[in-house]
Amino acid sequence: MTTAPKILVSQLAEFVASGFALFLPAGTFNYWQAWVFLVVLVLSTWIPTIYGLRTNPDALERRMRGGPTAETRLLQKVVIAGLYLSLAAMLVVSALDHRFGWSWVPTAICLVGDVLVAVGLGVVMLVVIQNSYAAVTVQVQEGQKLVSTGLYGMVRHPMYTGNVITMAGIPLALGSYWGLVFLVPGLVVLALRIRDEEKLLQKELKGYREYTQTVRYRLVPCMW
Repeated sequence: MTTAPKILVSQLAEFVASGFALFLPAGTFNYWQAWVFLVVLVLSTWIPTIYGLRTNPDALERRMRGGPTAETRLLQKVVIAGLYLSLAAMLVVSALDHRFGWSWVPTAICLVGDVLVAVGLGVVMLVVIQNSYAAVTVQVQEGQKLVSTGLYGMVRHPMYTGNVITMAGIPLALGSYWGLVFLVPGLVVLALRIRDEEKLLQKELKGYREYTQTVRYRLVPCMW
């Protein structure tokens, strides 16, 4: 299967899995927040993906090679598994919150959550455009060059910044405050991932140590 069908099939599978993770625990399809979230998810991933397929399909294909089994470092296998579990729990608990009415989130806040999801996913795709070596696994590829401009001139790991924005938006988009609880373990595992990744980059990517002296913040400007 060529790159384009593989990527589109992968994204369709993620969409279907997200639907199951929401509507099954919610116990109903009468869940407008979930429908809007899924539409935002599709538009925020498929439109940039179609653009990427036309401009840099290799970078998109590298992003498909993710998950615990794709990682080469044991710590990263554990960390990425924890991140996936946090995201899954966030979806399921948010859907259960809708089902049992544990919290009430105003419509305006739900829409703000959808905007955050769109912005976060947009940041991730912009990173892929600005850095063709950006991948979901921690590794330094042959011929990889340091990127220090664009979003990388603001923080050292803008892809993870996009992930954090997305994670913060998901529970709000789904009408749940309880789902935000899983933002905490998500941030913890991302911080562990970043620290371990930087050890590798300083060792194997030329100029990265000097880059850390110029761009001092890893994830959030003026904070960390």
